[in-house]
Amino acid sequence: MHDPVYLTEEHRMFRDSLRRFVASEVAPNAARWEDDGFVPREVLRRMGELGFLGIRYPAEYGGAELDTVYSVLLAEELGRSTFGGFAITVLVHTDMASPHLANAGRPDQLARWMPGVVDGSLITAVAVTEPDAGSDVKGIRTRAVRDGDHYVLNGTKMFITNGVHANLYFVAAKTDPDAKGSRGMSIFAVEKGTPGFGVGRALDKMGWRSSDTAELVFDDCRVPVENVLGDEHLGFYAIMRNFQNERVVLGAQALGEAQKAVELTLAYVKERQAFGHPLWDKQVIRQRLSMLAAKVEAGRQLVYHCAWLDAQGRDCVKEVSMVKAYCGELVNEVMYTCQQFHGGMGYMRESTIERMVRDARVQTIGGGATEVMLEEVAKRL
Repeated sequence: MHDPVYLTEEHRMFRDSLRRFVASEVAPNAARWEDDGFVPREVLRRMGELGFLGIRYPAEYGGAELDTVYSVLLAEELGRSTFGGFAITVLVHTDMASPHLANAGRPDQLARWMPGVVDGSLITAVAVTEPDAGSDVKGIRTRAVRDGDHYVLNGTKMFITNGVHANLYFVAAKTDPDAKGSRGMSIFAVEKGTPGFGVGRALDKMGWRSSDTAELVFDDCRVPVENVLGDEHLGFYAIMRNFQNERVVLGAQALGEAQKAVELTLAYVKERQAFGHPLWDKQVIRQRLSMLAAKVEAGRQLVYHCAWLDAQGRDCVKEVSMVKAYCGELVNEVMYTCQQFHGGMGYMRESTIERMVRDARVQTIGGGATEVMLEEVAKRL
């Protein structure tokens, strides 16, 4: 597979460093993390030491000040690890939660929290989704009422990645219930241990088993006014702004998973004997894998083109929405066929492909369901 034209030697060095980390520290240990239900914090701190958690952030906080293409490389390689739960633990921190601080934080907020975000000592989560509000962000019901120099938060958040073990949560709440449309929502930085805030329960998932996911409960949770991120009542626009970044990295993660699944299956069918010959000798298998490889290659070019457009500051909402829809559906198509070609072994828990099938399923749901993404494309056709 040829690299996209956007990649330089520096990009490849970054990717090689990340690939070595995955091979040495993730591959031998991540099956245990699946059983434990979370990624150990020392692993994330090690990633921080190696510079993987502050790719886009300012040097004054320890960041590398790189661009979207590097974020896509990170997501793609984490997807290739075959452990989607590990991948999403990292990517929620780097590209879905902490960007709210980076985009809207005041200098004092950045100085307080950003060094820990970058070095991995402070892990973040973003709490927007609720039992009755997912892709429909405007439908959130969590309320924040001003009381002197605090806001009092009440409500419940659901399906929050890193929700059990995060240190800092970026929480969306309605601050002006009378505001029309998308106004009247604010984002709060809520630290672990804040009175009135807690984990309602850890959630048990089909896949992404090494990612801790929680229901969060806010019961008269008092948050200082100084913890409001960005402009009061305009949090909806901040959430929408970062959805672009979130969706392109989710697309890249899915692409990495699809690439790895094709590679694993290719190796398997060349070894597995049936009717006296390797499965690879069957024309139907060669051709179906070839078509999947073509679709994955097409998706990869689209993902990197999107990242390049974003790095150039160009509007790419349509292309990002295409990436999220296409890659989320494609990774599931790839996994279905790859599991089929593994035969009975593909259904065994000891098989890598079995875990990858479970992990891939959520890619059409999380971060913007396929149906929502296609409507975003349709608006712009």
